[in-house]
Amino acid sequence: QVQLVESGGGLVQTGGSLRLSCAASGRTFSNYSMGWFRQAPGKEREFVSSINYNGGTTDYADSVKGRFTISRGNAKNTVYLQMNSLKPEDTAVYYCAAGPTYAKVRANGAAYWGQGTQVTVSS
Repeated sequence: QVQLVESGGGLVQTGGSLRLSCAASGRTFSNYSMGWFRQAPGKEREFVSSINYNGGTTDYADSVKGRFTISRGNAKNTVYLQMNSLKPEDTAVYYCAAGPTYAKVRANGAAYWGQGTQVTVSS
């Protein structure tokens, strides 16, 4: 069992930065792939970024490439999402996800999900 708790969301102006954190409980964190997803009002949840168990593989949605960076600190059981050059269209609830299979996490099929953290980018 893995429990995920996101933090770091908030209100920021266009062009600003935020760093989201996702703290995971459980001894198997270092074996799990992790991902970030987001859901804007009236829209479906969408993939943002993912990272495999050792950080050797990462993926990004085209809409965030070059602006967002995912990383993980296995010693701290934490995964991060550094978000730079934020745009109003990045406004959404951001969810952390975890699972043993990278492909499933990447495809919105993660086994575990956090409760989400709100990111609002003002124009």
